[in-house]
Amino acid sequence: MVSAVYAGALAAALFATGCGSTDVFSRNTDGVFAPAGIAASQAVTYDQNLVPTGSSIHVRQRTEAGGATTVELRVAGVKAGHAYGVHIHQKACGANPKDAGMHYQNEPGMDAAHVNDKNEVWLDFKADADGNASVKAQHSWAFRKGEAGSVVIHSVQGTKGSRAACFTVPFDSAS
Repeated sequence: MVSAVYAGALAAALFATGCGSTDVFSRNTDGVFAPAGIAASQAVTYDQNLVPTGSSIHVRQRTEAGGATTVELRVAGVKAGHAYGVHIHQKACGANPKDAGMHYQNEPGMDAAHVNDKNEVWLDFKADADGNASVKAQHSWAFRKGEAGSVVIHSVQGTKGSRAACFTVPFDSAS
């Protein structure tokens, strides 16, 4: 009898705290790309050759109690075999590719010490033969509340490509 009560209490505690997870914050966001300015969508494509209408995106953010953050990205239906640059940007997407603002940075700055995959979230990938890809980035820091608003898919890897698509994601901190 005591073991049954204990097991029930343990199960209730695990359920109340997220099934035993130490996650403080977790969010999954999905979208389907639509042309910019034509349809209201969280996911907009600016270059339909690289990110065709109907391509899909999934983003998962998980921030642990100590602030460590993992961002996972999955795409389907993009241009097969193409290498894309992907970064978290400061603002939500809009009809104009520049609406998403600059890259989100843990420590703001414009020099090489700040513009890199340690201080920014880079999710560069190469699509497979079916136009699908999955990638993740992990950092020891959390997003500042209200300062990260989208995932921008760039035409090439690194920091020089044009903005091919944008997905508004309500990134958040653990606090």
